[in-house]
Amino acid sequence: MKADKKDVLTRLASIEGHLGGIRKMIEDDTYCVDVLKQTYAVQRGLDRLQALILSGHLASCVPERIVGDEREQVMAELVELYELARK
Repeated sequence: MKADKKDVLTRLASIEGHLGGIRKMIEDDTYCVDVLKQTYAVQRGLDRLQALILSGHLASCVPERIVGDEREQVMAELVELYELARK
């Protein structure tokens, strides 16, 4: 992974913290709306994590591999990622 590993790990720690908080909220029978707000925070965190990793991939891995003989594989991977993101 060519994305800044420190940033990625920081975002993962934040997501993990939110997930732990959600677990505790559910165990404590917290009001559903409050739990849902935290799930939205996790989703936004995952979205930012994905964007960070994808940005790093597009900035480094793709250019390195596309100039070699892996062009077709790189293009297929990008199409696959695009299709996964649309689901």
